[in-house]
Amino acid sequence: MTSTAPVPALAAGEFDLDTTYLDTASYGIPPARAFAAVREVLDGWASGHRAPSRYDDRVDRLRAAHGRLLGGANPEDVAIGSSVGGLIGPAAAALPPGAEVLVAAGDFASVPNPFRYRGDLRVRTVPVADLAREVRPDTALVACSLVQSADGRTVDPTELRAATRAHDALLLFDVSQAAGWLPLRFADADIWVCAGFKWLLGARSVALLAMRPEIAERLRPQSPGWYAAADRWAEMYAPQRLADTVRRFDATPDWLGVVGALAGAELLEELTVEAVHAHDLALANRFRAGLAELGLSAVPGNAPIVSLPGAAAAAETLAAAGIVTTARAGALRVSFHLHNDSDDVDRALKALGDSEIRPATGSSLPGPGN
Repeated sequence: MTSTAPVPALAAGEFDLDTTYLDTASYGIPPARAFAAVREVLDGWASGHRAPSRYDDRVDRLRAAHGRLLGGANPEDVAIGSSVGGLIGPAAAALPPGAEVLVAAGDFASVPNPFRYRGDLRVRTVPVADLAREVRPDTALVACSLVQSADGRTVDPTELRAATRAHDALLLFDVSQAAGWLPLRFADADIWVCAGFKWLLGARSVALLAMRPEIAERLRPQSPGWYAAADRWAEMYAPQRLADTVRRFDATPDWLGVVGALAGAELLEELTVEAVHAHDLALANRFRAGLAELGLSAVPGNAPIVSLPGAAAAAETLAAAGIVTTARAGALRVSFHLHNDSDDVDRALKALGDSEIRPATGSSLPGPGN
């Protein structure tokens, strides 16, 4: 194997794993500071001294941190929810009957489902690489994952933004597999949705929505609860005024999850996304080079997600060696983040090299996965 310079873990003091964890694309590992913050809330809750809702100030801090990670969103541009599909709902509901929505083939289902199952929209599916050239004058909205969950293929946001602007179409990005390692610019889309439990190192119960103010004015909440109020603690009872910012799309948060999510976001900010980007890609590219030396072909890409079509069975082989990965649609999916270093890469490559597993010939690109 070609020798390359070692890549140390970026935040080693924040993680204490007893496995080789290469599966952030499925679920991120919480840093020590997040675990400690959540433990504090749990202890106060269990002792009856402080309910989780007493940590509500962390919600607005999380909005601000997420806005910065998106590259220019203000706190009032960010709403909190619990799932990507739920946060996409208002955008799907706002489109007129018969409107065309352009989506990517094989994308994670939470992105196209709100449009597809509304029942009266024209949802057109094209290969992810063709999205920009497939935007037409009658396209109302383009919705896709910026980084594909199944295999790490990445959309060019600048190219797609130019195409949607040329045809006056809205652009919605799901950045669940991008935010936290990929530098982003809020101006590159109209609507952003993100699950917080992957590269953001947060909790499964926290998802985030960000919109440009002029777009938010065109949408309305589908089922606003008390937390969407202009003054959520002073106006808990009807009649209630909804917030006049993106906050009117808020769902009542899981404060326990918010505390953990904020700790993860603050760690990423301290390290800087640029440093995380360089670290994660260095490991993924080391792995891709090692695969090539083993005679194995990964899906081409420039993300910390590496997919090996036809090698799903290798996930079990790696698991037996204490290496956590995921099988997705017939492919082995490996992903790298802060807690990983070059030893993790080399350990996975050795396990693959020692195995007799080889990708099936003629295998196609993997389909959707989470």
